[in-house]
Amino acid sequence: MQAIAPESAASLAVVERAQALPHLITPDRATGGNPASLISWAHREMDVLRDLRLRHGALLFRGFGFEALRDFQDFVSTFTSLQGYHGGASQRTNVEGLVYTSTDTAAHYEISQHHESAYTPAMPAIIGFFCSLPAETGGQTPLADSHRITARLPAELKRRFAEKELCYINNLPDRFGFGKSWQAQFQSEDREVVEAQLRESGYEWSWRPNGALRTILRCKALLPHPETGEFLWVNQADHWHPSGLREETRHKLSRILSPEDFPMNVTFGDGTLIPEADLDLVRSIVHAETTQFTWQKGDVLLCDNYLVSHGRRSYTGDRKVYVALG
Repeated sequence: MQAIAPESAASLAVVERAQALPHLITPDRATGGNPASLISWAHREMDVLRDLRLRHGALLFRGFGFEALRDFQDFVSTFTSLQGYHGGASQRTNVEGLVYTSTDTAAHYEISQHHESAYTPAMPAIIGFFCSLPAETGGQTPLADSHRITARLPAELKRRFAEKELCYINNLPDRFGFGKSWQAQFQSEDREVVEAQLRESGYEWSWRPNGALRTILRCKALLPHPETGEFLWVNQADHWHPSGLREETRHKLSRILSPEDFPMNVTFGDGTLIPEADLDLVRSIVHAETTQFTWQKGDVLLCDNYLVSHGRRSYTGDRKVYVALG
């Protein structure tokens, strides 16, 4: 995969959708060169920024001197109402307010492209990322354009997935085991509280004899963009399916667990298996449409979660990237 640098920000005029992601915005006399002036400018130019987001999918604000998590949270809050991370399967830590670590996954693992929380009924529309410390090597947040991916997928495959929909299966251990515990995922030690959350969100669930929790949620594979209404390939089927695991990891899990007991799995909505060839094709198209940039200290990235998927490259050294969801 070729690394593609973000396009230049020659002006803030609305432009046609470009292939390179993200669209770079740097300080000028209008925006100022610090978080406070940028936030004030963003309030005044919200329509311009909305048009840029809808055309590009991802905006990279560079050179504005972001350091404090509070400034990052306030900036993302100008675009969306922030939400907590309840019911999410990723390992991440709440660090301040509604700001979280982007992921606590070990540095040597790569995280494949995905739309944040597309397996939940409360998928965020906008995600903000803030880099306070770039990795020594690697650690990029690759991006992929949903418009281009949706257009390249075969019509028959899209039709089949749209008709059958998806079932996300999550096996959550009781405190310790494979994957995230149900206590951590739903932020409660009380089964009744967790069941109330599941009931309200439309899950099916069952408690296992060992105290683990199995949840099942039916979701669509193509979703309409909340502002444009355009249907896009927005799901985590290729991310949740066992075929997305590293071969070594899948082999080890298969020796001790049946597929239905894997920490994460996905089937069609009617319970039938998804052909791995379908997901291999999806991954190949996503791979071909993925670009990346190198983080710089103080960068803030704003992503439309419907228009752009994201991932994470493995890295060395320390890396501090935070996220806010809205």
